[in-house]
Amino acid sequence: MRPISIHTAAWRFPGAWPDANFNFAHQARLIQTLERGCFDAWFMADHLAVLNMPMAALKRSATVTSFDPLTLLPALATVTSRIGLIATASTTYNDPYHVARKFASLDHLSGGRAGWNVVTSANPHEAQNFGREEHLEHDARYRRAREFYEVVTGLWDSWADDAFVRDVETGVFFDPARLHVLDHQGPEFRVRGPLNVARPVQGWPVIVQAGSSEAGRQLAAETAEMVFSADTTLDAARAFYADVKGRMARIGRDPAHLKIMPGCFIVVGATEAEAQARKRQLDDLVHPDSGIGSLSVMLGCDAREFDLDGPLPPVPESNASQSGRAKIVARARAEGLTVRQLAQWIGGAFGILEMVGTPSCIADQMQAWLEGEACDGFNVMFPYLPLGLDDVVERVVPELQRRGLFRRAYAGTTLREHLGLPRPGNRWFDAQA
Repeated sequence: MRPISIHTAAWRFPGAWPDANFNFAHQARLIQTLERGCFDAWFMADHLAVLNMPMAALKRSATVTSFDPLTLLPALATVTSRIGLIATASTTYNDPYHVARKFASLDHLSGGRAGWNVVTSANPHEAQNFGREEHLEHDARYRRAREFYEVVTGLWDSWADDAFVRDVETGVFFDPARLHVLDHQGPEFRVRGPLNVARPVQGWPVIVQAGSSEAGRQLAAETAEMVFSADTTLDAARAFYADVKGRMARIGRDPAHLKIMPGCFIVVGATEAEAQARKRQLDDLVHPDSGIGSLSVMLGCDAREFDLDGPLPPVPESNASQSGRAKIVARARAEGLTVRQLAQWIGGAFGILEMVGTPSCIADQMQAWLEGEACDGFNVMFPYLPLGLDDVVERVVPELQRRGLFRRAYAGTTLREHLGLPRPGNRWFDAQA
């Protein structure tokens, strides 16, 4: 939910809710529908600046503003009871103590449904909102992220699960022997601790990551429990799946403890022709300025300076997302796309995996990816709301259930239980490890 739909023109589609980004009643209805469909989680991406694109494109973007996810998700927790709640929080423009406290609180408030999407931030305008003139270099962002993760998870382990005895007779509220002071001293952070929130219900909220660069893959292998990937072909997805899970095995992590979920943009129709017509109708609503603006964001440079009807020229190095940038350049070269054609592709669903067709056709594709060891599930993205989401829940999910590929009811109450992930032990208290 980025914050509602990734497609640039989603808010313009007939019957869509143009104000959904800032309408809590709409968002409550959407998440309740997803919970009825037994989805694992609602994932809210986030950025800490207005998108760095030309005003001609920005004025057409529904993602220009959105709720703060760690304000919204606790509110959504009160209108749901099972679905997970995953939010992005940047390791570049936050401090570990803030992030540890907010996600621990969300996990308690939701009864164990929180997940943290660990991002390093690729928008240079975010730097200027946090007292920096320039964005941190790519590898430096990942070094900071690795230490950030260690501090946050160390803080989550501040209290043993049985630390709070709350003995009314003796007047002892907690056992000091079951409290650990982190006292972290590292290259990036100095954090004393302990966290002033009890250990999360899940031990740790689920750790999510999305980078596909070399540094991103290594961070995922070392730390992540869910990865949002961006491959659009079965062969590429299989290679990514084998690479990241192979890295896990080599460092002693169980590959089953990481769920890889490619982004998947779904358009459903009663027939193939109807689904394709809906997709064309949606794409036709993308203004050319929006496509060029989106392309500029992904490349980390101003695409308006290029010859729109010529091939993509050499793209200067930048601190934008390395894997996303490389994917765009590779497609442009392989297919001989002009800059204008590339912008149209990016301006729609940002060039992610698309499944457009009947419920049966979409289920066939999902089944091929799942059984072909290309993924463990999908990060489903909706073309327009509420209809596009309703189509998936009411038409695609039942087809997957009929095939035995998806649950008919939640078996547990926590996000870890939905995903089949173990509850981590407490590193400071061996009895829990």
